[in-house]
Amino acid sequence: MRVWYDACTGKHVRYAVAVARRLRMLGHEVILTTRKHPDTTALAEALGEKFITIGKYAPTSAYTRVLESTRRQLRFCRMFKETPPDLAVSHQSPELCRVAFGLGIPVITTSDAPHATAANKLTLSLSNALIISKALPIGFYKKYGPEKIVQFDGVDEVAWIKDHKPAKLHYEKPLIVVRQMETKAVYAAGKDDLTETLAHKLTALGHVLFLSRYERRDRKNLVVPKGFVDSASIAAHADLVVTVGGTLSREAALQGTPSIVVSTTIGRLYANEYVAKKGFPLFTVPPAKVLSYAKKYMGKRFDVRARLAALENPLDVIERLVKEGLS
Repeated sequence: MRVWYDACTGKHVRYAVAVARRLRMLGHEVILTTRKHPDTTALAEALGEKFITIGKYAPTSAYTRVLESTRRQLRFCRMFKETPPDLAVSHQSPELCRVAFGLGIPVITTSDAPHATAANKLTLSLSNALIISKALPIGFYKKYGPEKIVQFDGVDEVAWIKDHKPAKLHYEKPLIVVRQMETKAVYAAGKDDLTETLAHKLTALGHVLFLSRYERRDRKNLVVPKGFVDSASIAAHADLVVTVGGTLSREAALQGTPSIVVSTTIGRLYANEYVAKKGFPLFTVPPAKVLSYAKKYMGKRFDVRARLAALENPLDVIERLVKEGLS
């Protein structure tokens, strides 16, 4: 079987590589595509996987978003005109879902962000199977109309963290990693980004590595990497991780690194709540309590190996669906 996976962000690239390696073991051919984005091509190269780069991320305005999305769809149509894949998989790629649906290719979609309304509207109704964590409200997803919903007892990050071997890194200790909010995402429009202010406050406790999203300019008293950073490895190496989102915080907690998520008005992060309830060191707190929690947990290591092993891997669900003959 020929399987197509389109990765729109860095997280999607990690998921794509995990899916590709599992399916190749089963004898399937996997076509990997991505777009120009601050977190995609460098990560793909670091993971040693060849992706075909189609289009770019263009969040300047609603017009540029629609224009680049349309261009990607057109290029995918041409790409698969003669030899379409047998199956398409993505973490809510609007372009993959639209093109695969139009060409009659079955679609498997993964999702972990109920608050991403735009992506939900553009992808879920076109999906033959939706795979989500048991942490997420299935009723919420049903209203978008996917043909089939399969839940698993874990989170997406298990797919690449379960067998992850962190790269050796050389940063001064104690190390606090702060991930900037995804300021250009549709769901974050008009929301305040507190991460840089918090990063400066945290310098009182150690060296702060500030992972900015789009601009790598110097920031006083903060360490701002100029190039690619392996987030999964830095999460394992850090003494503390602070974010306002989900992926990096869960990558850290699943590896035993204490992770603080700053509560915001973006939306409820069900997967984070699930990880915390499972006993991993992930703590969601209001901005005013970040410093006190940082003092309490920084540098503490948690042995979470047994808990991680007990979580279900979404790759097993994807493999099962492929074997059942979704196509």
